[in-house]
Amino acid sequence: MKKENVKILGIESSCDETAVSIVEVSKNDKGKILSNIVFSQIDEHSPFGGVVPEIASRSHVESLSPLIDQALEEACLKIEDIDGVAATSGPGLIGGLIVGLTTAKGIALGLNIPLIGVNHLEGHALTPILTNDISPPYILLLVSGGHTQLIMVKSIGQYSQIGTTIDDAAGEAFDKAAKFLDIGYPGGPALENLAKKGNNKKYNFPRPLQNSNECNFSFSGLKTSLIREAKKIEPINDETLADLAASYQEAIIDCIKMKSEKAIRNILKENQNTEIQYFVASGGVASNKAIRDSLTVLANKHKMKFIAPPIKFCTDNAAMIAWVGGLRLLRGQKDKLDIPARARWSLEEIKIREVVNE
Repeated sequence: MKKENVKILGIESSCDETAVSIVEVSKNDKGKILSNIVFSQIDEHSPFGGVVPEIASRSHVESLSPLIDQALEEACLKIEDIDGVAATSGPGLIGGLIVGLTTAKGIALGLNIPLIGVNHLEGHALTPILTNDISPPYILLLVSGGHTQLIMVKSIGQYSQIGTTIDDAAGEAFDKAAKFLDIGYPGGPALENLAKKGNNKKYNFPRPLQNSNECNFSFSGLKTSLIREAKKIEPINDETLADLAASYQEAIIDCIKMKSEKAIRNILKENQNTEIQYFVASGGVASNKAIRDSLTVLANKHKMKFIAPPIKFCTDNAAMIAWVGGLRLLRGQKDKLDIPARARWSLEEIKIREVVNE
C-alpha cells in the first residue's frame, strides 16, 4: 500500500452490539476517528438476561446498512472515499460475524477496494495505541465478557500469551452472578453499581489459583461459591445483596491483580534489556472503575504507567476494527474474499494467517 494514510470503514458484529466506524490511519501508526457509531441491543436481550445469538444476528442484519450511512454522514464522506473495509472475522458468535463479514465483502467487491478480516482481540489489544498514543512493547490485560488474558504486545502483529482463563472469563463471572442475583442486565455494570453500596469484606469468597505459579485465571468456582452462599442466607435483603456483590467483586479484583502482578514480574525479569513502560487493560471489563483503580496502584508499584482506553472504547466498537484494518493495510496486507468467519481465533494465530500481499 503506497498511500501515506488510508480511510477505513470498520464493522463490528461479534456479539450483541452492531458498530460501524471510519478511521483515518497514517503510516506513522497514528489514527484519527472520523465517526464511531454503536447500536446497542440491550433492550432486545434484557428479557432473557443474556445474549440470544439468533436475536443478535437478526438485529445486525437490520441495523448495519443504516449505520453505515450514518457513519459516512458523520465523517462527511461518500462511500467512494473509502480506501478499504475491515470487519471482525472472529472470535465471536458465528451468526453475527457472518453478517458483518458478508456486508464487508459486498462493499469490497462492489467498490473494488481491499478487505481486511480483523481479529476482535487484536482490536482490543491495539486500541490504546489509537486512543492513548502509546507504543509497544507493553503488557496487556485483555478482560471482557468472553476473554481474560495476559498478553505481551511486542509490536503490531506480534503477541505472546502469558496467561488465560481455564474456564469462565471475568466478564462472564460478573454476568452470571448478576443473572443469578437478578440485579439487572447487562450484568457487569449492574453488579459494579450494587457493589458500591456494600461491604467488600463481609463474605470471604475464594481466590482460585492464588497459589499457582502460572498466570492463568479461574472464575467458575468463585461463581459457584457465590451461588452457594446466597442460597444459604435466603431470603436476601437489599443490604445483604450489596454485601454479596461487593465481596464477590473484590474477589474477582484480587484474582486479576494477583495474576497481573505475577505476569509483570515474569515479563520484566525476562526482558531486562527492554524498556516496558505500560501496563494496559482493554476490553469491556476494563471499564470497571474499581478494577482500574486497583491496577493503577499495581502498575505504580512496578514503576509502570497504567493505561486504559476511554470507557466507550473499552467495550465493543468498530473504531478498533477500522484501526487494525488500516494498520494492516498500510503494511501491505489484505484478505481474500473467501476469508471465513471464525468462532474461535486466538491472538497468537494472527501472525501465521494467510494474507494477500500487494
